[in-house]
Amino acid sequence: MSAGEHVSVLLSEAVEALQIRPDGTYVDGTFGRGGHSRAILAALGGGGRLIAFDRDPVAIDAGRALNDPRLTLVHRPFSALDEALGELGVVTVDGVLLDLGVSSPQLDEPSRGMSFRFDAPLDMRMDTTRGPTVAEWLAEASVAEIREVLKDYGEERFAHAIAKAIAAARTGGAVATTRQLAEIVEKAVRTREPGQHPATRSFQALRIFINQELEELSLVLPAATARLAPGGRLVVISFHSLEDRIVKRFMRDQSRPPSLPSRLPLRASELPAPPMRLVGKQVRPGETEIAANPRARSAVMRVAERVSDPLGEAA
Repeated sequence: MSAGEHVSVLLSEAVEALQIRPDGTYVDGTFGRGGHSRAILAALGGGGRLIAFDRDPVAIDAGRALNDPRLTLVHRPFSALDEALGELGVVTVDGVLLDLGVSSPQLDEPSRGMSFRFDAPLDMRMDTTRGPTVAEWLAEASVAEIREVLKDYGEERFAHAIAKAIAAARTGGAVATTRQLAEIVEKAVRTREPGQHPATRSFQALRIFINQELEELSLVLPAATARLAPGGRLVVISFHSLEDRIVKRFMRDQSRPPSLPSRLPLRASELPAPPMRLVGKQVRPGETEIAANPRARSAVMRVAERVSDPLGEAA
C-alpha cells in the first residue's frame, strides 16, 4: 500500500454482513475514500440508495467524483445521522456500516498533523473547517486537563509527566508542530513497549479527544438502531480497544430483554423482545489482509440485527 492510499479493511466481510437488498436503503457512516461505499453501490440495484457521511471535506470531494444518482453525500459527523435522515425524508434504513478510526490519507498527509512521522502543524482535526486544533487546545488546557485526556483516551501510564512537560515547554512559546510535541513526549516517557514510539499513545489520545470520537460513537449507535428497519443490520469495524468496548457493550445490552422488577409476575415468553440480536462472533482480518495492509491488524468487526420495531413488536 503506497502512502496516502486507503484500503478498506474487512471490505467483503462488511458488505456481506449487511445482507444488501437491491432496492434497500443503506448508510455508510464513514465514507473515507469510498471503498465500502463502492462495494455497497455495486450490490445495489437501480432502485437502491446509499447515504454516506463524512466530516472530512476532502473525503466528501472525493465522493463527488463517483457521480452516482443513488449516492447522497452528507458532510457531517455520523452523530448527526438521525437529524440528517429526517431532513432527507428517510424514515428507516436497511443497514448501517461504521468503519471507525482514521483513514490512511488523513494519517499520511503531513498537513493534517495526525502523525509524528512528519513535522507539520499540530492540527489533528478530521473536519478542518471547524473546531480548535490540538495546538490551540494545548495552549489553553491545564496540566490536569491534559493529563486526563492522555490517561482516558490513550491509556498513557506517564500522562502526568507528559502533561507537566507540555505545560513547561509552552512557557517558551506555543507547542505548534508535531515534531515539537513528539520530542516533548519522548523526553518525558521513561520506558515504552518495544517497537512503539513513545509519542504513539499521546498522539492517539489527542486525536480521539479533539475529534470527540468516543462521544460521537456513543451517540450514533442508538440513533442507528432506532432507524433500522426490522431485519436491518448494524455493522461496526473498530480499531481501538476503547471503541470496541463501547460497541461490544452496546450490542450486548441491546440484544438482551429489558430489565424489569424481579417481582413482576411475567413469564419469560411475556417479556418484551430486545430490539437487536447479535449476528455471529467478532470478525478479525486474516493473515493475508494484514500482510497486504498492516493497519488492519487491530480491526474488529461486530454485527447486530434489528429484530423488533421501535414499538417493540417482533419482526
